[in-house]
Amino acid sequence: MHDTFFLLVCVIVLATVFDFINGFHDTANAIATSVSTRVLSPKVAVSMSAVLNMVGALSGTAVAHTVGAGLVETASVTQITVVSALVAAIVWDIITWYFGLPTSSSHAVLSGLVGAAIATAGPGVIIKKGVYKVLAGLIFSPVVGIVLGFLLMLFLVWLFRRAAPSFVSKLFGRLQVVSAAYMAFSHGNNDAQKTMGIITMALVSYHKLPAFDVPLWVIVLCATAMALGTAVGGWRVIKTLGMRLVHLRPIHGFAAETAAATVIEVASRIGLPLSTTHVISSTIMGVGASKRLSAVRWGIGGNIVLAWVLTLPACAVLAWLICKVLGLLVW
Repeated sequence: MHDTFFLLVCVIVLATVFDFINGFHDTANAIATSVSTRVLSPKVAVSMSAVLNMVGALSGTAVAHTVGAGLVETASVTQITVVSALVAAIVWDIITWYFGLPTSSSHAVLSGLVGAAIATAGPGVIIKKGVYKVLAGLIFSPVVGIVLGFLLMLFLVWLFRRAAPSFVSKLFGRLQVVSAAYMAFSHGNNDAQKTMGIITMALVSYHKLPAFDVPLWVIVLCATAMALGTAVGGWRVIKTLGMRLVHLRPIHGFAAETAAATVIEVASRIGLPLSTTHVISSTIMGVGASKRLSAVRWGIGGNIVLAWVLTLPACAVLAWLICKVLGLLVW
């Protein structure tokens, strides 16, 4: 009874809702620095981000394969498993959005999938190599982000050390439009693919696909949902990232966005599902630390890191509970 058409439709609807929420929850990833430095107005920044999120989401499926076929054994997954993971991630996203915390939608759904899969078929269903890959991205991407943001900012300061401040502000006011576009593209490329992988996993489980191959309609659906969510905008998180964590000027915004987008884009091409939230938060801290350590409001940064750490166990446990309850109700 688990693999009914009704449950498959529920998975697709919930995945679309999750992608929409991911879009407005993670809007800050692409535009917070551009808005806080006043290079772009909020309306223009959100519109640009929405379009480029969609373009990025249409540009590849490597991450989708990692999520849908490399994390848990697809043969052991039911529609209830996928529904539980999505519901847990949606609930977590709404809670953290309300409190303005830039947590990872990606790790919410991935840890939810692991928790729900364990509830469905036990720990043996987990593909350890895939879990290690996700954890590696969780641990190393913020470190790489901080270091790259720090080094890129130092290089830019050295490169323009003799330039007039007015010239630097004007130049990077223009360049930050490019870096914001780059960041929006990379966000769509990595984040939308995770939902593509979830839907494709559900289709394979329902026996509608002979092998794990992301259909075109799934790619378009996820790209559209994320773009619409981005167009709504997540202003609470934008305020935390762009205005409270570090005081930014256009050159700092350019460095943070360029460093973050580069890390995300490389990861997307090798199929590594990163948290775009973790990466941009880290590059902002790295850029801020290049001025002086006290330029970063480390207390706020600590709260963000705590929310990152809590996401994995919280969503895994929540998805496990939801899966158990839904399993009883369905049966």
